[in-house]
Amino acid sequence: VKVKIPFGNKYLDAIYSVPEKNPAYGVILTHGAGGDMNFPHLVSLAAYLVSHGILCLRFTCKSLNVVYRTRAFKTVVEYVKHSDDYKLSGVFLAARSMGSRAAASVIHQLSQDDVDDGFIQGLVCLSYPLYRPKLQSKIRDEDLLLIRCPVLFISGSADKMCEKQLLESVVSKIKAPKKIHWIDKANHGLAVKGRTTDDVMEEINAEVYSWLRETIQLEHE
Repeated sequence: VKVKIPFGNKYLDAIYSVPEKNPAYGVILTHGAGGDMNFPHLVSLAAYLVSHGILCLRFTCKSLNVVYRTRAFKTVVEYVKHSDDYKLSGVFLAARSMGSRAAASVIHQLSQDDVDDGFIQGLVCLSYPLYRPKLQSKIRDEDLLLIRCPVLFISGSADKMCEKQLLESVVSKIKAPKKIHWIDKANHGLAVKGRTTDDVMEEINAEVYSWLRETIQLEHE
């Protein structure tokens, strides 16, 4: 279902993927600095989650300004929250690369605004860009360290923007429940020599889904 989400004097293009049964939970997905909501990884993840009963909304926001991207993401969260079409108990924010920086920023801002009503259940970071290539001295961890909801990181062990030990060191300081799933020998684009994209995506999709299920279950225990 295609939708246009009002954002200032513009609209953000988005697509709902809706499961057959009424979903209790949803995932809001967005892309990195390049591409759009039809980036193959997002399409694959949305299809997998929908087939397992989780609603997905993918949206496009092409700005390279992370503050602007954060505002756009916040607008989409509000849109889904107040939607009359789908009454969700909660959503997870999931995004690639720069999009995951924006998602982390949204969660941090909402928790500061005292509007943290538990609607956002968790965060999935695909290839979180911990620093710019070769700029390991400038770590982008300010929002991550203040997040209070569960976080899943999926990163390639050969990602030049997210060195393994550095991410593990940052994640060890996050007080919320957290998990890192390493894709062996994958680069920032989560591509692995000798493995097909579909094969890598199967691993990612299954990991995201099992983590979502675990997190939702823990919420309800």
